Amino acid sequence: MLGEATASNATTRGRRSGRPNRAIRALRPAVATLAVGLLVAGAVSGAGSATAQEQPRNPGGAAANLGRLTAHGPVTIRDAGEEWKAEAGLFEMTVTGGGTLQSYSIDLRTPAREGTTYKEVGWEQSSLHGNRNAGKIRWILEHSYPQVNDLAELAQKAGVKTLDDKAAAAGTQAAIWRFSDNVEARPADPGAGRLAAYLTRAARSAPQPPASLALDPPAVAGRAGERVGPVTVRTQADRVTVALAGDAPSGVKVVSKDGKPVTAAKGGDRLYFDIPADAEGGTSALSVQADAPIPIGRALVSDTHSQTQILAGASTSTVTADATATWAGQKASGAVPALSAKKNCAKGGVGITATNAGDAPFTFELLGASHTIAAGSSRTVTIPLQEDQAYDLTVSGPGGLRKNFKGVLDCETAGTVAIGTADAPANRPTPATGGNPAPLTADGAAGSSEDLAATGASAATPMIGYLALGMVAIGACAVVLLRKKKPAADAASDPAPDDE
Repeated sequence: MLGEATASNATTRGRRSGRPNRAIRALRPAVATLAVGLLVAGAVSGAGSATAQEQPRNPGGAAANLGRLTAHGPVTIRDAGEEWKAEAGLFEMTVTGGGTLQSYSIDLRTPAREGTTYKEVGWEQSSLHGNRNAGKIRWILEHSYPQVNDLAELAQKAGVKTLDDKAAAAGTQAAIWRFSDNVEARPADPGAGRLAAYLTRAARSAPQPPASLALDPPAVAGRAGERVGPVTVRTQADRVTVALAGDAPSGVKVVSKDGKPVTAAKGGDRLYFDIPADAEGGTSALSVQADAPIPIGRALVSDTHSQTQILAGASTSTVTADATATWAGQKASGAVPALSAKKNCAKGGVGITATNAGDAPFTFELLGASHTIAAGSSRTVTIPLQEDQAYDLTVSGPGGLRKNFKGVLDCETAGTVAIGTADAPANRPTPATGGNPAPLTADGAAGSSEDLAATGASAATPMIGYLALGMVAIGACAVVLLRKKKPAADAASDPAPDDE
């Protein structure tokens, strides 16, 4: 059901009710800056010299590049007194390592940037967090095109004589936007309109789908002479391959609970890093990989401000996940920390989790406050962020310990769309730009390297210009990208506590 690529539905244009189309050229960029320094004050005694380590490159699941719309049709969007046209339909994505995905948009007003890399995440890490209608979106995906590819059957349910793939995709997307963006979306095709109405009425809540592949937790700690872990495999695949990082110290192995070397595993299996007793303190990583189906309804997000997607169809695809281990020497005493990070949209920030497998407290400073993790315990400290902030956080400590976490907090659908010009090329593909901020002009304003009407960004989208400001704060900096967002329908909005 993967057709020829034609266009992106990222672009929007429209008109005010009762008024002619006109360009809104007055840009009001909202800018904010965040300088975050993370200084780890606890030492890993006996853990060896400075070790620079990165967050696992893939916390789990599929990674794919966004293509163009393959089956689509025009719709009229009405919201808050505004009216504009958009192209509604099904995207195709190419999976890194092999496989093809199909997806629908769940963030109408954000441009979709062709070629952007997306990763599979749970609803809690996307604009579906707190959206009480998220389950209805999954129901629509399971009961419409392309999961139901018998178009005669789908037409009968919608109460129309016939449906082609374009009308089926447009009608399905229109129904999804009702629940993801809380807008009225009316397809131009009468059959697509009837399908959208049927799906909206019939939708029932369905549970969030599980991850295609994940490792839990993504970081563990211990001592030489021990089996450090466990790391539990979460997957519906029949089999996953297991491999230790190529730069692992001599003698380190991945084993099962009984100490047998492991090269393959299944869902629920527990993996351990077997560290030789004479090993000095250090770190290593393991990777798991499988060819597996990805559950329909998984969210797909990027770190470059590209339109959030939701999985509608998938071939068997390559999925991967990584986990790291940190250990101290067998006779060493003191704290032995493991650090990881995860976006938490419900709390509006990024949670830094510190686990201490040592025999002494682990103390670190975060945004000027000290936090102590008792021996043998774990704690998560949440760093509040503005919506659309790009973060680059480095945890550093004595002996040169460093761990870096990067990403963008993208947890809401975009704010009210602007009105474009009458001749703006609606819904043309938008090339990926890598998510870089707009360059600064001589007077300090955010410049633009591309024409907004041509690229699909709406002229009055609340955050169009970005301000990039470098600040050094004890070994870390954060570049901030702030764009006003509109919460999804029925979405909860909770303040972000400092820790949990």
